[in-house]
Amino acid sequence: MNKVNLPKRFYKSASAARLDGGFTVQLDGRPLKTPAKATLTLPTEALAEAIANEWAEQGETLDLQGMTLTRLANVALDRTPETRQELAEELARYASTDVTCYLAETPTALRYRQEAVWRPWRDWAGKEVGVVLVPVIGLMASLQPQASLDAVRDYALTLDDFRLTALAWGCSLLGSAVLALAVERGALEAQLAFRASCVDETWQTEQWGEDEEAMAVRAARERDAAALQTWFEALP
Repeated sequence: MNKVNLPKRFYKSASAARLDGGFTVQLDGRPLKTPAKATLTLPTEALAEAIANEWAEQGETLDLQGMTLTRLANVALDRTPETRQELAEELARYASTDVTCYLAETPTALRYRQEAVWRPWRDWAGKEVGVVLVPVIGLMASLQPQASLDAVRDYALTLDDFRLTALAWGCSLLGSAVLALAVERGALEAQLAFRASCVDETWQTEQWGEDEEAMAVRAARERDAAALQTWFEALP
């Protein structure tokens, strides 16, 4: 969005505050509201402080799209309670086409790199979450074990709304249920998971050089990965 079209900052201070049932973010002493007009009620002070920092760091205009933690909190409060089953199904779909399962036919060196990065996390998912996925060479889709897809769905439904929201969003960011699960479980830092998801992109950059627009998009996605790490670290 052009900076001219961004909304102007309308507050002086942003801070975390205790609230009945949890914590909130206050702008000039007033609790922040979600788009559905509910008070932004958060489960931990750490998450409230992280979101307050997003608002405090804004300049004269508000980059709402770039306020990842705020957007996730709004979804967790306004949408996730009514869409838990749909989110669990979406996670199962990501597992059925997980990026860590699609290995390059050629060049062989790329396939070796993919396996070196991805196989340990496929193995981890099988041992820790019961999600055993089968890799294929090439882009032809391959059916994954139904028991593994069910395991992803069932695990997702055990999570609270805040963890489920971030897990689903992490799958979208990474293109991988395996990597997102590893981040949610604290086995892998989100920034490292993001780099693991970009093995193919990194390879192409090494072969053909950097594209300025593509690198800007990647930098924005990496900032989102950092926000995802902050989110999970701030939860119980």
